[in-house]
Amino acid sequence: MKKITVLSGAGISAESGIKTFRDADGLWEGHDIMEVASPIGFVKNPELVLDFYNKRRAQLLEVQPNLAHEILAELEQNFEVHIITQNVDDLHERAGSTNVIHLHGELLKVKSVYNEQIILDWKKDLFLGDVDKFGNQLRPHIVWFGEEVPAMDKALEIVEQTDILIVIGTSLQVYPAAGLINYVNQNIPVFYIDPKPATIYDLPNPLEIMPFSATEGMKILKEKLLNSNF
Repeated sequence: MKKITVLSGAGISAESGIKTFRDADGLWEGHDIMEVASPIGFVKNPELVLDFYNKRRAQLLEVQPNLAHEILAELEQNFEVHIITQNVDDLHERAGSTNVIHLHGELLKVKSVYNEQIILDWKKDLFLGDVDKFGNQLRPHIVWFGEEVPAMDKALEIVEQTDILIVIGTSLQVYPAAGLINYVNQNIPVFYIDPKPATIYDLPNPLEIMPFSATEGMKILKEKLLNSNF
């Protein structure tokens, strides 16, 4: 069974109603990035940071996966599909995808500020005073700016072994995630779906740029994948 690896970004979730970081009216809503997405910001004003993610979490629970998420899940019937996402939502999982790596953490989980191995499922608001079993404050399970990306090694391993790469809904501006595209075998076909695709330089792979929304692009690509011999 051929292996498909998907690198997904904010664009795929935008069609479900989740605002993207890069939009003019995007997720930050007037906040400086370092105020709400950095360890320094959390130390400086933890209430602001917790409130910011409480609102994001509440919004996530009100939206549903879209057709692009669903098509990626359906492809598991014909391919071994691995999804490496920059998104912190659970829409891939809710659509039915079974192999999902979250590079930047998960909004519906929290972790201990003292021991990052203590991770809990969390669907309600998080406040100062919410602690782990040892009495340590909990924080969003999000990889903030300046922090390491623990899942990167596993992501690299998957990308290096894939037969087909799909890049969907990402501006390819956020590193180290954007660099994953450079680790596929140079004979592997790459499909890039984004209504405003970034310019990709010096990629030796067969590259097909599909300037469509995530849902439209995946409808087209699904037929191509099922009716072609890669």
